[in-house]
Amino acid sequence: MRRGRVEPVRDGIVLGWLLVAVAVALAHRWVPQAVWLMIHLVLLGALSHAALVWSEHFSHTLLRTVSGPRDHLLFNVRALTLFTGALLVLVGVPAKVWPVVVAGATLVAFAAGWHGAHLWRAMRRALPGRFRIVSRYYLAAAACLPVGATFGAWLASGVDEEWRGRLLIAHTMVNLLGWIGLTVTGTLITFWPTLLRTRLDERAERLARQALPLFGAGLLVMPVGALAGLRWVAAVGLAGYLAGLAWWGRALLVPVRTSPPREFASASVAAAVAWGAVCVVWVGALLVGAGSWPAVTDALPQVAGVVAVGFAAQLLTGALSYLMPSVLGGGPAAVRAARQWCDRGTTLRLAIINGGLLLWLLPAPSWVRVTVSVLVLAALAAFLPLIVGSIRASLHTRRQPAAGNPAAELAEGEATAAGGGSVRPAPGAPGTGGTSGGRSVWSGGQLIAAVTALVVAVAVGVGLDPAAAGLAATATPSSPDVTPTGHTTRVEIAAKDMAFAPHRISVPRGDRLVIVLTNTDPTTSHDLTLGALHTPRLRPGESAELDAGVIAASTQGWCSVAGHRQMGMTLDIVVDGDATATSVPGPEGHSSGAASVPGHEGHSDPSAAALTRSVDPLLPPLTDERLHRLTLRVQELALEVAPGVWQRRWTFNGAAPGPTLHGRVGDVFEITLVNDGSIGHSIDFHAGTLAPDRPMRTIPPGESLVYRFTAGRAGIWLYHCSTMPMSTHIAAGMHGAVVIEPDDLPAVDRSYVMVQSEVHLGAAASTPEAADEVDADSVAADTPDRVVFNGIANQYDSHPLLARVGERVRIWVLDAGPNRATSFHVVGGQFDTVFSEGAYLLRPSTGNPSATGNPSAAGSQALALQPAQGGFVELVLPEAGHYPLVSHIMIDAERGAHGILQVTD
Repeated sequence: MRRGRVEPVRDGIVLGWLLVAVAVALAHRWVPQAVWLMIHLVLLGALSHAALVWSEHFSHTLLRTVSGPRDHLLFNVRALTLFTGALLVLVGVPAKVWPVVVAGATLVAFAAGWHGAHLWRAMRRALPGRFRIVSRYYLAAAACLPVGATFGAWLASGVDEEWRGRLLIAHTMVNLLGWIGLTVTGTLITFWPTLLRTRLDERAERLARQALPLFGAGLLVMPVGALAGLRWVAAVGLAGYLAGLAWWGRALLVPVRTSPPREFASASVAAAVAWGAVCVVWVGALLVGAGSWPAVTDALPQVAGVVAVGFAAQLLTGALSYLMPSVLGGGPAAVRAARQWCDRGTTLRLAIINGGLLLWLLPAPSWVRVTVSVLVLAALAAFLPLIVGSIRASLHTRRQPAAGNPAAELAEGEATAAGGGSVRPAPGAPGTGGTSGGRSVWSGGQLIAAVTALVVAVAVGVGLDPAAAGLAATATPSSPDVTPTGHTTRVEIAAKDMAFAPHRISVPRGDRLVIVLTNTDPTTSHDLTLGALHTPRLRPGESAELDAGVIAASTQGWCSVAGHRQMGMTLDIVVDGDATATSVPGPEGHSSGAASVPGHEGHSDPSAAALTRSVDPLLPPLTDERLHRLTLRVQELALEVAPGVWQRRWTFNGAAPGPTLHGRVGDVFEITLVNDGSIGHSIDFHAGTLAPDRPMRTIPPGESLVYRFTAGRAGIWLYHCSTMPMSTHIAAGMHGAVVIEPDDLPAVDRSYVMVQSEVHLGAAASTPEAADEVDADSVAADTPDRVVFNGIANQYDSHPLLARVGERVRIWVLDAGPNRATSFHVVGGQFDTVFSEGAYLLRPSTGNPSATGNPSAAGSQALALQPAQGGFVELVLPEAGHYPLVSHIMIDAERGAHGILQVTD
């Protein structure tokens, strides 16, 4: 490898990947699959490139083979091939374009295979010598990457949740423990004592040789067990790998006892190795303790995040901090000047990164984890300007009159940036042996600063959400009719399964009541409202403290999440001795989350305001795709539900109803549900048949799941949120349609989709800012304020459906409910085709003259549907005009289930 300068391919790629990873971390809220992308930018991008450079250079150095200009050119081609493949994967997976993923995985596998063949030829040319075992580690690592890339491409093709867990373990373990793990363990055999400026353990080569079969056996057994669905077999393979790691790791102990880490490089690499070992043990615990493969899938992203930050990022920054100054060379003065830049803030950075990572793993409130994550990201990102400063310092020093001494420069440690380097297997030059070489950069002041920064980050997080951190809410004033006792009753309450446990507590009159609420529900959010006081909405596992003040009389609290109170989620607070409190009434007036039901006179007149938007009723065209991939994001936002009337809706992809899916019998649908809402949600597709246990489970905010089904039968099918209370979630907007065409469905001139549902308003809102959530009391009482087609009352009065005289019009109709039936009718028209719930109720006679506008032998006037039923009707209109579309349950037509089919000549 060339020394004395920064090379764009060798050095620039790894720094570029790290820079992009920082950018994605900063903009993660707006980046699709940001967590997956950040992890793979570090592991597949930066660390894989460094592994390629490490294994290339250390092999040639230890084998004592000479690389010429042609070898250098071919290495650059291999590195660029790996870069291109990684880039395609990183674009293809978030975009869900599988051919791009396959192309990227193929290039990655090709680069690794070519690299392995190159190393094999180098070994065959080399003379016998010490540490050939290092090259064998690199060969084994190169053999792992094509296998792991294949598993990754298979995973991206779309598999059910059972296979997703199996493939995820196989893919992760082969790539991380094989490609990365073997490269790192092989490199550290000689590189670790060089970092510490001491001699290596004389047993190092022997221990590495003995450990390699254990590594290999573990890497073989792990994916076989995973693909076979046998978690215990995969765990046995992981145990074998751990045994090899422990045996190999003995060679690291003698150097560290002789010369403990004194610089950022060695300390960062040591921290990385420690986190790597922790994560391997963690995965083993998951394999042993998880009850299913989907449970492994759910837990693995957190492990991968720790691997990316604790292991990969610290390994890269530590190695580059040593290697970049060495490759720049320029004499000992230049190397020292460059390393001094890399060592700046060593204690501060390492304490923040590792202390922050430990805090992040604790069950801290979500805002605390956010603020700590920002601080850790800043500490990691500080490496980038420091490495730039290191390069500039080296170049500046080299311009000084004093010339470098090549022998002394070698003593500083010859290496290659981005992870490449040549080091003496047993360094002994002046300045490298024992504890005499290198100055310690540890600083007590920086440690205090790091602890202070972490404390401030925690304090800011607590300040943003004090109740979630267990700090009391503001107490209510004492009642003038009761004498405070001076005593405090403290009660711990758990929220789970639409209930508080306990649901009834006794308090002495005059006592101050403090309630500690913990959300133990694994799927959704809860809170506690008590008069004017309330906790924040708590995600699963979070806690908050509510100071209810001095209790003068029996009262009742409740969960204000829409629908939860109606499901019975109330807390009775009973004053001791209050015999009338066997059934505690709620306080006068409800909280904002449980508003009383207003009458229709409280809402805007549809004619009084102009509609700001309408929903396109056209059926999306049918494509040639047989595999349909779609991401549905749960979003809570204000939408217009009638002209001039707004409600805060719970939606799929920001619309109510959600996107209409269109396919054929036999098509496969792979839906990724991402919960960006504030409470738990789920999804249920009636168009597929499968056990509901896993795909229809409720997921908490911030989580996602993959729902895969095959459309086996024709019809228009409902999809909806199935989280309880289901009626409230559907009424809030969480529903949509899947149209699966019968095989013999003839073409028509126009196809429309009409999804009927009910809207239950709280307080009337004429602006988006004032919009309230669904009125769960109204849903429970089945007293809708609006009944709508496609989410907005009367929208097709002002934005009519269009047709021409003589055209055949097909209208797909779905009753999403949640409670009311429909009788779909076109005023002035007759249906000659009626399809309901998978069967034709009426079809035109052979030679049907209806295409000319003449009546068929038989006809129909309405399509009757119960909630969750659907079908379609066809008709041809004989003359121009305005044909009303209505639910012939007329009170519902008057509530907004009304539109116009405008027919022109």
